[in-house]
Amino acid sequence: MAGGQPVGAEITAEEILAELTGFFATATAGNTPDPDEDYFALGLVNSLLALELVAHIERRYGIEVAVEDLDLDNFRTMNRVTAFVLRKRSAGIP
Repeated sequence: MAGGQPVGAEITAEEILAELTGFFATATAGNTPDPDEDYFALGLVNSLLALELVAHIERRYGIEVAVEDLDLDNFRTMNRVTAFVLRKRSAGIP
């Protein structure tokens, strides 16, 4: 997958969090939330940006976000997204 991390390739939570911080810095014009801040509650993420985030995660980390994964609790903070990516990758299921 171009630009993505192959499933099974080692990646740390710190690396994911750093990359997500960069994504949010760009997507929110520098209004990057703290890792545990709910960016939906802060009004930083609308439905379009939420879709962009999901697509970004799929491309970047070589995983598929299934319909059943689209629980807001998986995506409301950068730390939760990081945990979600690690779970999906450790399961080895694209």
